[in-house]
Amino acid sequence: MSTNVLFDAPGPRGKLRNAVLTVLSVVVLAAAVYYVYARFDAKGQWDGQIWKPFLDASTWTEYIIPGLLGTLKAAGLGAICALIFGAVFGLARLSDHRWLRVVAGAIVETFRAIPLLLLIFFLFYLAPSVFGGGDYSLVALVAGLTLYNGSVLAEVVRAGIRAVPPGQAEAAQAIGLRKSQVMRLVLLPQGVTAMMPAIVSQLVVLLKDTALGYIIAYVDLLNMGFKLIPAVYFGSLIPAAIVIGVIYVGLNMSLSALANWLERRTRRSHRTAVQPIIPPGGVGEPEATGAGVV
Repeated sequence: MSTNVLFDAPGPRGKLRNAVLTVLSVVVLAAAVYYVYARFDAKGQWDGQIWKPFLDASTWTEYIIPGLLGTLKAAGLGAICALIFGAVFGLARLSDHRWLRVVAGAIVETFRAIPLLLLIFFLFYLAPSVFGGGDYSLVALVAGLTLYNGSVLAEVVRAGIRAVPPGQAEAAQAIGLRKSQVMRLVLLPQGVTAMMPAIVSQLVVLLKDTALGYIIAYVDLLNMGFKLIPAVYFGSLIPAAIVIGVIYVGLNMSLSALANWLERRTRRSHRTAVQPIIPPGGVGEPEATGAGVV
């Protein structure tokens, strides 16, 4: 039987206690769900009339789908820019040049310390003063997502590279590889696999942070679904919040599933297809030869 080093297997009393706690948790959760349902029902939030707009195709084509495309656009641009920012500044923090490490560290720590909402506000109101009039909601949102999440990803990259055993780099340098080749061929391929869960978690955060575009009137899923739909269809605020919340959950679960698939694919691609070499003497000690054993 396989044992788990994280905890001791429960005995009969422990199993009984866990079963009782599980039943109590289910009962409490069911009671909470019923309470919410009953309160909504008392306020008429389950009436078919206020849910009817979401059965109308025009609600989806005019509000929800355009808002969803806006969210995906901001999230896609922000994710690409944040990954590039994180890779550049994460590697810069590992540079042998002290001035480069200090500058990269100051930039990363500064943008990690600034609240994202404040950063988006600052960029949104600064852009017209620098570039002239226009709609800078998308630019401000993507720039804010890039600077904040990219700074976090820079620390993830730095930690992932440092997590690779130092013997890997030493062995690569011993066979004559330059530092750039060691980083590109040895450290990054192993580090990316270790970084993948943290990168995915931060990209999920980035996707949810696109909802902050609501504050600067960016046309995203939250703005279109939670602001415009209740204004057009009076009384549909709670249904709109539920529908938008379900869509956000679906987006985040899809992103997590995609990342898990990429991680499994990456791990499989790093496995060697070469079979273990069997010594001439079989699985025991190798046969003695004139050259001896090195």
